[in-house]
Amino acid sequence: MDYPALERAARRHATAELTRHAAAELDLIASGRRALRAVRHPLGFVCLPILRDGHDGVCVHVFGPPEAQPDRSVPQVHCHSWDLTSTVLYGRLDNRRVHVDDDSGEPTHRVFEVLSDPSGVDELRPTERLVRCRPGAGQTSARGQSYALPAGEFHTSVVPDGRPTATLVLGRTLPGRVDLSLGPPSAAGHRMVRRACDATQTARIARAALRRIHEPEP
Repeated sequence: MDYPALERAARRHATAELTRHAAAELDLIASGRRALRAVRHPLGFVCLPILRDGHDGVCVHVFGPPEAQPDRSVPQVHCHSWDLTSTVLYGRLDNRRVHVDDDSGEPTHRVFEVLSDPSGVDELRPTERLVRCRPGAGQTSARGQSYALPAGEFHTSVVPDGRPTATLVLGRTLPGRVDLSLGPPSAAGHRMVRRACDATQTARIARAALRRIHEPEP
């Protein structure tokens, strides 16, 4: 998969082209021609890591399968260390931006750094930064639509009606940035483990996603 080509397609809003690329990769995974393992993400989706090339990455995120049930102890409001461009392959996704103001008097949350190890362990380290959150603008994207989130933008992503949903995600990490999440002011640091699916589970997830891509939207 050619990241610069996908990036150019995203800039042109060529969502049909991006969907074709995603479907081609899912077909390789579903048929076993590509040895790739899906990963259960604690925020409630399954990640199929299509490409990792330096600071660039491409994933398919699948919301809805049993393998993707979220860990409810995980803070949902977070921001990435990378610029994100996402195309909805099917379903709907609601991204809600969150304004974060520093407030040491009556804070609602503490900022945690999320340090991810290649082994799949995420360490959440509490920082000294105490903040107050205010809801920002929401954006709901449906099949064939794209949205972008810059690095450092706090947000939460929700499937608004519980309908199975998948997105093709392009990400470019920015030097010096750290993934962040929000938690209770008194919460301690902790670790989470991202569990990999086996080959059978991965193929099943890819087949289901591929089938839904080719189905008309209800």
